[in-house]
Amino acid sequence: MRFHVEEVVTMQRAVPPISRRPAPGLKPLAECGAFARLASKAAELDALDRALRQTLPTSLRDQVRFAQRRGDRLVFLASSPAWASRLRLVQTQLLATARALGAHASSVTVKVAPQPPVATQPDRSKPLSPAAAVHLKAAAESVTDPELRALFLELASLAETAD
Repeated sequence: MRFHVEEVVTMQRAVPPISRRPAPGLKPLAECGAFARLASKAAELDALDRALRQTLPTSLRDQVRFAQRRGDRLVFLASSPAWASRLRLVQTQLLATARALGAHASSVTVKVAPQPPVATQPDRSKPLSPAAAVHLKAAAESVTDPELRALFLELASLAETAD
């Protein structure tokens, strides 16, 4: 079979070129290898944390957290030096549990890292007293600005209905 040069050129142009560049836009997380490895490691450490802390007394369990595994060393964070000392007293138990779970560890390191403060909700403001309402009305009468007077009177009315 013989082709003329013109026919071969026409055939080649019919096939669209294959782009070696990745498609623009976002990729699914499943296609991001680095993210998948990071998520897998985080899940593994979280499972190890739960399993190791489950063997601890409840009071101690609430004050310590498994941080990481460095080689054959388990690193824990304790909320105070006192809790760190208590955790060191049960390190043999922790190492036995870790070995049973397949995490080959030969030592425990405890670092003191105070837990972040618990976010508290601000106190609800107390309602204004009737005496405050009287003072607000007096202030409203002495103000010449009508907008400010209206605000003082509105605030005074809220104070009166709060009781």
